[in-house]
Amino acid sequence: MSQIGNVPEIIAVKQHLDSLKENGLIREWEIPYENILTRLTAAIFFLTPTSESKLQEIWNELSRHKMLQFRLNEEKKLSELEWRVEFNMGFVL
Repeated sequence: MSQIGNVPEIIAVKQHLDSLKENGLIREWEIPYENILTRLTAAIFFLTPTSESKLQEIWNELSRHKMLQFRLNEEKKLSELEWRVEFNMGFVL
């Protein structure tokens, strides 16, 4: 069982996002409330690409992690970044 705030699947996504940032695909990313998460399906990541033209490559990369879904972050309540990314497509408790 994962410890709160120490979830291997979340750590893997964070490392992948760092790699995408280092490779010039993502300008910035964040994960609010990380310290209280116990599973990847509950996590909400936010990101801003370096360019809109990079989005398909970003989604292709992130699709390595199961149940990827994404949408524009229109609400801007949890983050000011442009895109909301989750890994819970079809997930049911």
